[in-house]
Amino acid sequence: MRVILPAGTTETGLIDGISAAGAAPELMEHTPSADVEILAYGEPTVAPVTPVSPNGCPTPAAVTRAVREVVDFDLSVVDAGLAQPTAAPTVDLGVDPGGDIREPAAVPDAAATFDRAHTYGGSLPDDELMIGETVPGGTTTALGVLTALGEPAGVSSSLPENPIERKREVVDAALEASDAAPGSFEGEPLAAVRAVGDPVQATVTGIAAGALEAGIDVTLAGGTQMVAVAALLRHADVDAPLSIATTSFVADEQGDRLEETCSRLDCDLTVTDPGFDTRDHVSMNRYCAGEAKEGVAMGGALALVPDDRFDEVLDRFETVCARLGIDDTAESAESDGPEAERGP
Repeated sequence: MRVILPAGTTETGLIDGISAAGAAPELMEHTPSADVEILAYGEPTVAPVTPVSPNGCPTPAAVTRAVREVVDFDLSVVDAGLAQPTAAPTVDLGVDPGGDIREPAAVPDAAATFDRAHTYGGSLPDDELMIGETVPGGTTTALGVLTALGEPAGVSSSLPENPIERKREVVDAALEASDAAPGSFEGEPLAAVRAVGDPVQATVTGIAAGALEAGIDVTLAGGTQMVAVAALLRHADVDAPLSIATTSFVADEQGDRLEETCSRLDCDLTVTDPGFDTRDHVSMNRYCAGEAKEGVAMGGALALVPDDRFDEVLDRFETVCARLGIDDTAESAESDGPEAERGP
């Protein structure tokens, strides 16, 4: 199995009140670079940030890395608009960081990004792929795209209390800036991304479309942000079978809405419970309390774990947390930087 992880940044993540990165927004743009280093090497190397919340909740990259150390999978990182360098090997598709969706064009080169990603996806030699993402502010851009397409879907949050009303205010302002309204971009997915999306969406959608057209099985590894990608694919008339794999944390928050949305978009849905509630570890406790929930292909990676090997993953997750400087008590957990919002 190959996991492809497009990683990028967008100025939308800097908007007050939508991201857990607000304590130190100047460091937030390093988070995706750190995420891919954690997934590639087990810890940040060049990135000056260790994405851990003050409460001891690490980036979902730590969970995905733990799975990789137990159930090995191939990894390809795609630079989908990184603002800061990373030491992880990346595929460079020439993607620029995204702007603020409250400007008239958040992703001016959305169509060109999609085309390059489409070519890349169609050229892969794999029989099956999982595609994840890491982009701060991603659930807000997901809400923007879903609203622009006229899709009645909600989005999750990396925060325990989802600031959904603030996100809706931002999306309303974004649509107004683009002289649009809910549903204005129905059937025009790239126009929706250009106006109110982010470059990671254009990249993931392009890779998935190219791979599906080449006969490769595709699973979108993530939560409501991958629902937005599924909607983009369906509005682009890509009708091939498609799967979404996410965590129980997202499914529990979304309730019946997630299953109903996946059914409407004709996507198979896989939900995996990692069993964090069976351990007394600060990081697992924070996930159970509603932090993070999803991102960095976490749900897809967990779906690869055989039932009889989850204890190994939990043990390895504790090891990865220790590597990141997180002990098993909240008091000892420190953060070198912000925990940025990723797209559950």
